[in-house]
Amino acid sequence: MDTMEFDITQTKTPSILRRLGAMLYDTVLLLGVLLLANALYFIPYQILIGHPIEAGLPRLLQQLYLLAVIAAFYVYFWTHGGQTLGMRAWRFRVVSDEGDTLDTGAALTRFGWSIPSILGAGMGLWWSLIDREGLAWHDRKSRSRLVMLEKS
Repeated sequence: MDTMEFDITQTKTPSILRRLGAMLYDTVLLLGVLLLANALYFIPYQILIGHPIEAGLPRLLQQLYLLAVIAAFYVYFWTHGGQTLGMRAWRFRVVSDEGDTLDTGAALTRFGWSIPSILGAGMGLWWSLIDREGLAWHDRKSRSRLVMLEKS
């Protein structure tokens, strides 16, 4: 684990608008990644089975595979520099509560809790508006936080 990179007591938390902006950027990039990943699943399936993916186990496996691709996308970026492309554009990054880069376990926990946090009209994300430290559910559960970066 890195030595302490940020004094989290001296950093500002990004606004919910910055969070949403970064999510929009990441969604655009992630759609391209998912199109490629889906083709890598669909083309061999089509060749081997000979018909489109229907409901049932093949569809469930496809959905789980795409969820794993999304998880890998976020876990990779959060553990390698703490920023996705969207977070870089909006000048913030994710760090542990101690100010370090997230390890794989914390990144997986953050991703896992981000799903219920965003589902249900994003209640876990909106929670950051009333949280005393500006943290969303997935921030709290993964013992991580977003920190603003200074302009370069």
